[in-house]
Amino acid sequence: MRKPNDILLKDAITKMLAVYRLRGKYDETGVVAFWPELMGTAIANRTTQIYVSQKKLFVRIESSVIKNELLMVRTGIIQKLNERAGSEVITEIVFL
Repeated sequence: MRKPNDILLKDAITKMLAVYRLRGKYDETGVVAFWPELMGTAIANRTTQIYVSQKKLFVRIESSVIKNELLMVRTGIIQKLNERAGSEVITEIVFL
């Protein structure tokens, strides 16, 4: 039985992230974590480095063919990543 002052764990974590101003970093980490799931194993296996800095996602892809294909659908990738994160975490993707 819940007491009147009890809150859900999800709400407590959300509040903690806001209080300590960690929400942005948490969302960035999430984007990096679900890159393989969103992009599939073929692309994930050729991704050698991925990180976020100042709302830019930096991705090092070892295949120039895949890199060129991803450049053409960059806007769609950004949209998918932000939808999954639930907010605008990424504004640009830089392929290295």
